[in-house]
Amino acid sequence: MQLVIVESPAKAKTIEKYLGKDYKVLASYGHVRDLPPKDGSVRPDEDFAMDWELYGDKQRQVKAITDAAKEADRLILATDPDREGEAISWHVRELLAKRKALPKQVERVTFNAITKDTVTKAMTQPRELDQDLIDAYLARRALDYLFGFTLSPVLWRKLPGAKSAGRVQSVALRLIVEREREIELFRPQEYWSVIAQLEHLGTKFPARLVKFDGAKLDKLSLGDAGSAERAKAAVEAATFRVEEVDTRPTRRNPWPPFTTSTLQMEASRKLGFSASHTMRVAQTLYEAGAITYMRTDGVQMDPSAISAARVAISERYSNGHYLPEKPRHYETKAKNAQEAHEAIRPTDFGKDHYGSGDEARLYELIWKRAIASQMASAVIERTAVTLRDGTGKHELRATGQVIKFPGFLAVYDETLDQKPGEDEDDSAMLPVLAAGDTPAKRAVDATQHFTQPPPRYSEATLVKRLEELGIGRPSTYAATIQVLKDRAYVRTEKNRFFAEESGRLLTAFLERFFPRYVGYDFTAGMEEELDDVSGGREAWKVLLAKFWKDFKPKSDEVMERKPSEVTEALDEFLSDYLFPPKEDGSDPRKCPQCEAGRLSLRGGRFGAFIACSNYPECKFTRKFAQPGGSADGGESGELGKHPETGEPISRKVGRFGPYLEMGSGKEAKRANIPKDIGELTLDWAVKLIDLPRLLGNHPETGEPITASIGRYGPYLAHNGKYAKLRGTAEVFEVGMNAAVVRLAEAATGGGRGARAAAEPLKTFGPHPDSGGEMKLMAGRYGPYVTDGTTNATLPRDKQPEDLTAEEAITLISEKAAKGPAKKGARKKAAPKKAAAAKKPAAKKAPAKKKAPAKKDAAD
Repeated sequence: MQLVIVESPAKAKTIEKYLGKDYKVLASYGHVRDLPPKDGSVRPDEDFAMDWELYGDKQRQVKAITDAAKEADRLILATDPDREGEAISWHVRELLAKRKALPKQVERVTFNAITKDTVTKAMTQPRELDQDLIDAYLARRALDYLFGFTLSPVLWRKLPGAKSAGRVQSVALRLIVEREREIELFRPQEYWSVIAQLEHLGTKFPARLVKFDGAKLDKLSLGDAGSAERAKAAVEAATFRVEEVDTRPTRRNPWPPFTTSTLQMEASRKLGFSASHTMRVAQTLYEAGAITYMRTDGVQMDPSAISAARVAISERYSNGHYLPEKPRHYETKAKNAQEAHEAIRPTDFGKDHYGSGDEARLYELIWKRAIASQMASAVIERTAVTLRDGTGKHELRATGQVIKFPGFLAVYDETLDQKPGEDEDDSAMLPVLAAGDTPAKRAVDATQHFTQPPPRYSEATLVKRLEELGIGRPSTYAATIQVLKDRAYVRTEKNRFFAEESGRLLTAFLERFFPRYVGYDFTAGMEEELDDVSGGREAWKVLLAKFWKDFKPKSDEVMERKPSEVTEALDEFLSDYLFPPKEDGSDPRKCPQCEAGRLSLRGGRFGAFIACSNYPECKFTRKFAQPGGSADGGESGELGKHPETGEPISRKVGRFGPYLEMGSGKEAKRANIPKDIGELTLDWAVKLIDLPRLLGNHPETGEPITASIGRYGPYLAHNGKYAKLRGTAEVFEVGMNAAVVRLAEAATGGGRGARAAAEPLKTFGPHPDSGGEMKLMAGRYGPYVTDGTTNATLPRDKQPEDLTAEEAITLISEKAAKGPAKKGARKKAAPKKAAAAKKPAAKKAPAKKKAPAKKDAAD
């Protein structure tokens, strides 16, 4: 018997059908071992010795692999064709050797697509495990571990509220924070454009003023309304003749097929997919045999695939002009590109559709991009027309383009990100114009504009920037971005990243105390060195030794600093942000409450904040994320008295942020302060403290309808049923009629009630067996994962944020295999005495588990 090991159960089922009865195919469900999440798992003083630990949820699967290996004559390691796949194969081999279950014949097989021809051909071309790739994996894993587990304890002790730092994660966060700084420093400039609406031979077209009073105009030349009106009047008074008509044919070549990063970018732009969702859907398509391997830097296609694409083009387009004479060949331009795999393409170019839903949408995108890459260039005719008045002092320009032959554009056109303030390509249709023509002037418009700040990063533009800098690897970008979200260092609004308070403070800390290790050049250079390891040009332990030699002393130095010293250094480092100059020239650090103390950064149990130096006499505080001391209700203390009860209402700061309190002890009323209310006034405080708000009785049931703010935001409640509201203001504005409609929609599925509003902590894509969407949920008795049919509780030693898709599949599959709990099962539980006898043993496990929290640090 020949035992084949792959990564996923879906792939195992497909491949077993291809190989026949002599083969048994088992899945490892991803990685089977990792470094234990505790200090000492990598020991630099012992030549970087590394300890490995079997994942707790992989015991059953590893046992199945071990039992099968004992009966096998040959072991074929067929995990994914990349560094991680090589590492999984190495782990499986090492585990089986340790358990004395390793067959005499062990071989490595890789394939780029899960089709019968590709898999069977790969089985005839086995090789040895690639030790250079394994060394590169070991170096990367040890490097990330040493970075995280050395730096994170420094953060926990010196920077309140910080959760973790990662080698690539922290640099990606820095990009987002720096963009936030650019936006804050940006000062808009006014400018005007003057556009004449012309007409010739019945065709209307716009022409822009590009020369005024003999001077060429750039974007900001007309900087105020007065100059714009003078220019407009000059254009209105003048008669313009066509002086030059410049027509130039140009060619646009197609883009290469997708790589991992370009797929993530285009799926974000065209389909609105997150990077992680794109990779989940692509993984499903790959395992179904529809596309080639989706983690790749390569832009080339196999010669047989190019031939198949050309055949498909010929069949679909009878006009032979769509098929170039020679096949197109592409070379990657990505910095540090290192994968030798094909680009992402369909396995069968004859199928332009596959699957349904998001799978179908992503497959179509991949098919179009790949087929277009082998099509003819587009031929475009661009025309620029120059018009001048009689004096020659004023000049208009009109531009347009015509697609003479679409070529590849008949199938695919890439979505490009437009820069702020950048004019779109003018593709207006121009009439046939010749020198001496005098188009009719229908109108002249002077339009005000303002320069725009640089846009916040989207997932697509962040991935693009990381790739440009050579930071990280395309296959890791989705996970890196997800960590930033999970740690709440960033938030997304309308698909754009905003730096959160904790993310900004962490970046400042790292830039101040570890500037080298969040430097773009250093991180990119480290990637190059890791590539040298994978190419056999550098020893992995030499790389680690160079890193550790400088990093360890630096972290020790910062650890020895007092927290107050760290806070003082950050106060100075962030001074321009926290205390920007005031327009009236007054001291920006002057306390607005006591007017005698000075404001400075402080560290508290729940994070950083701004406080007065006269504490405790003056209790003024301001959140870290409120630069400049704007009057936004940031001060602690009494806001005023309730108009009906006369009781004082105070603003306080607790573990979960600012809140309101009226009264004291058990009778005190409290309310959180929503972020969307703007300035906190006494009126707002009274409204919030008086919640829930009674709207009246439901016209059908007679039961009361209330509006309030809960754990999941503002909502309506009626007779045990709930409906979400859009914002805090709506809690106090929604009327009875609108409330009845909202509640009815929620009851019929048109809205989401508060009880149904629990969002999944994570989603993992469809389960390979049940097909149900797998979600990680926060349950009443702890986190659990579900596919909609089977709920599986997470092991006690598993942190929810570290759960992978493979682990979710295993948990659900194992729970489903056990079947539903039998009736009366609880009655058959162990007697109380027996249960009591087991209690001490149950308490031992948690005693060793201070370390798992540090697992975050390894990201």
